[in-house]
Amino acid sequence: QVQLVESGGGLVQPGGSLRLSCVASGGSIVIYDMGWFRQAPGKQRELVATFRSGSNTDYADFAKGRFTISRDNAKNGVYLQMNSLLPEDTAVYYCKARSVISSRDYWGQGTQVTVSS
Repeated sequence: QVQLVESGGGLVQPGGSLRLSCVASGGSIVIYDMGWFRQAPGKQRELVATFRSGSNTDYADFAKGRFTISRDNAKNGVYLQMNSLLPEDTAVYYCKARSVISSRDYWGQGTQVTVSS
């Protein structure tokens, strides 16, 4: 089964940028729909951005125009470029892989993003 490791989180000032990375092992991401989710304290986990059916992408409304999801199949990685960050973007960001064969979901351990001055 695939294992996912996120990195790239940290503390950033409002208006700043971060690039999150998720690297998969144990399987090629080609057979997974890869996505990013986040969970803020006291809130439910929510979709940020995801690939669907190959190269199609979906973004949450709050992410449109600020965040960009990308993938590099050769590196078995998926990335989230986040610009114009706001304090309300503070959350733990999780990478998810959904098998296109079984629809089973796999999650990474998460990476903390804190937006604060």
